[in-house]
Amino acid sequence: MKPLNRSARRGLLVAHVSISVSWLGLTVGLLTLGITAFLTDDPATAQASTRAMKIFGDWLLVPVALFSLSSGLVLSLGTPWGLARHRWVWTKFWLTLITTALSIFSLRPGINEAAMRGSVDIDLVVAPSVATATYLFITAVSVLKPWGPTRRGRRLRVSAGKGVDERSPRRTA
Repeated sequence: MKPLNRSARRGLLVAHVSISVSWLGLTVGLLTLGITAFLTDDPATAQASTRAMKIFGDWLLVPVALFSLSSGLVLSLGTPWGLARHRWVWTKFWLTLITTALSIFSLRPGINEAAMRGSVDIDLVVAPSVATATYLFITAVSVLKPWGPTRRGRRLRVSAGKGVDERSPRRTA
């Protein structure tokens, strides 16, 4: 893929971070509604919580997950970080791909089923809990950039005659 120019990269980065943080917030909201519906003794509160979860699931969950995945993919392919050059990028990609698939094919159908029943099983507390923990981990990985290059990344560096990082002789954070 052709490298992104600076303004395109920055714009896409802002969009990617914004939508990814939105996905985290959406999941925390689903977790809050799931806990409320699960713990309440009031059927009206449980039904209101499941209906709100359904609105989030119907209107936000799939587009937010897909945009986060696709914007991250374009960023990785259009920048020197690459998709398979650094373990942290590779890890983020696979975790995002897995959580996107689980959100679309497991969480959303579970929300729809709960909305029809008007009550929540423990599954709709556990799933958003795991998703929230995963997104927090992905966020930490994005900030800390641990683990260094992949085997492919090391090969590309050696063949290009580059140092530790294409842009800097120092090791990145």
